[in-house]
Amino acid sequence: MANLDKASVRTEVSRLKADFEKLCAEGKITCESQAIMTSLFLVVELILAIFLERTTKKDTTNSSKPSSQTGKDESALGRAGSNGKGKADNKAAAQNRRTVETVTLSKALTCDVCGEDLTDVPCSHVERRTQIDIVFEKVVEHVDAEIKQCPTCEATVKGRFPADLHGPLQYGDGLKAFVINLLVCQMVALNRVQKLLASIMDVVISEATLLKFVLRLHQALEAWEMQTVEQILKAPVMHVDETSLRVDRKNHWIHVYSAGDITLKFLHRKRGKEAIESINLIPRYGGAIIHDCWSSYFAYQHCGHGLCGSHLLRELTFIVDAHGYRWAKNMKRLLQETCVTVSKSADKKLTVIELTNLQKRYRAILTRGEKELPVIPPKPSGKRGKLAKSDAHNLWERFKVHEAAILLFAKEPHVAFTNNRAEQDLRMAKVKQKVSGCFRAEEYAHAYCRISSYLQTMANRGYNPLIAIQMALAGNTAIGRE
Repeated sequence: MANLDKASVRTEVSRLKADFEKLCAEGKITCESQAIMTSLFLVVELILAIFLERTTKKDTTNSSKPSSQTGKDESALGRAGSNGKGKADNKAAAQNRRTVETVTLSKALTCDVCGEDLTDVPCSHVERRTQIDIVFEKVVEHVDAEIKQCPTCEATVKGRFPADLHGPLQYGDGLKAFVINLLVCQMVALNRVQKLLASIMDVVISEATLLKFVLRLHQALEAWEMQTVEQILKAPVMHVDETSLRVDRKNHWIHVYSAGDITLKFLHRKRGKEAIESINLIPRYGGAIIHDCWSSYFAYQHCGHGLCGSHLLRELTFIVDAHGYRWAKNMKRLLQETCVTVSKSADKKLTVIELTNLQKRYRAILTRGEKELPVIPPKPSGKRGKLAKSDAHNLWERFKVHEAAILLFAKEPHVAFTNNRAEQDLRMAKVKQKVSGCFRAEEYAHAYCRISSYLQTMANRGYNPLIAIQMALAGNTAIGRE
C-alpha cells in the first residue's frame, strides 16, 4: 500500500468493482449483499474523490492561490508577455523637470604619431561620449511684501502675496508630487520618505505634514472621482474584483471597477452586497460585469455577467491533476481553443453557427462528465445544511448553471476572456500592504484608494505620475477626463 499512487488506487478500486459485478452476474452474491456493497462502493468513490483533491498541492497554476503564498514564485518565469514596457508617457503634458545639456569640444591639436600641428586642419567628423547625472537642487523663492503708511489717512498698507502663498512657509507642488509619488506609487514607508527628503533638502519635514500632502490631493480629486464614476457607467463592460486590506488592525476590502482606461477603487468594511450597495455603482450599471463568480454579483440580474476564464482554467487544471477526469481535460481544451479563435477573428466574436457548435460541444462535455463523477448520496432525512461535495462536483455544477456567463466572451466582442484587468489593478494594493504595512487610520486608506485610482487611470492614458499629481493639485484634471 505504501507504493500506491493516485492512478493505482483508482485502478484497484475499479478492479474490485468489476470483480464484484462479475460475481453478481453469476448469481454468487445475494440481493442484500449487493445493496450493501453498491452503497459501500458509492461511499468509497466519493471519499476517494475528496481524498485525492486534498493530496494534490494547490499553487498559482491550478488555483486562485496568490504567488506570494507559494513556496517558490515561478509563475512569471517563461510567461509570454511578461516583459511588456507599458504605455509611453504623454509628452504633451506640462513638464516639471529641467534638463541642462552641454556640449564640450575636445580639440585635436597635434598628431600623436609625427607631432604635426593640426590647428588649421579641418575636422572630418567627431566621436561623442555622453554622461548623464542627477544634481538635486532645492529651489527657495522669497516674496517680500512692502508695508507702507499712507500719508493722507495714516493707514498701514501691505503688498499682496501670490494666491498660493497662504502662510509664512509653503511647499511647492513639485515637492508634494514627489512625496505622494513615493508614498502611493513607490510604496515607501512614511519614515523612510522623511529621511530621504532630509538627505536631499537638508530640511526635516514632519510626518504629519507629509500626510497632509496626501489628504490635500485626496480632497482635490473628489470632483474627478464623481465625474469618472459617471463615465464608467456608460462603458459596455466593466471588470470588478475585491481584495482584503488591513486598516487599524481590522480587515477591510478594496473594491475595484475597471473599464477602458478608467480604474476606480473604493474601500469598505464589508465584501458582499452591503458594500456593493453602499458604493452604488453596480446597482446603476446596465452593461456586463466580469468577475470571478462571487455570489454577491449574481444578485444584480439587470447586468450581464461574464466569468473569468483564467480562474476556470486553473480550477480545471487542479481537477485534472487530482483526478484525471476526461471532462475537465476536454473542457479546458475547449475554452483555450475558443479563446484563440475569438482573438483571431476580425469581429472578436464567434459567428452564429460557431456559437451553436460551441454550445453543443460544451453541453456534451458536461453530459459525459456527469457520468464520470461519483454519485452524490441522498441527503439523510432530518439533517440540516448542504451535503459535502468535492471540488470536481462544485466546478461541474458551476459550468452547468453559468453556461451563458462562461461563454459570454465568445458572443460579445467587448467582453474579455479573463478578469485580469481588475486583478492587475488590485495587485499593487497587496504589494503596498506587504511593504509598508497596514494603514493606521481609515481616512488615509480611503485617500490611497482614490489617489491610486487617479494615478492608474492617468498612467493608462500615458501620463507621468509626477505630472498627473501636479495637475490635480493645480485643479487641472480636465485633461484626465478626455
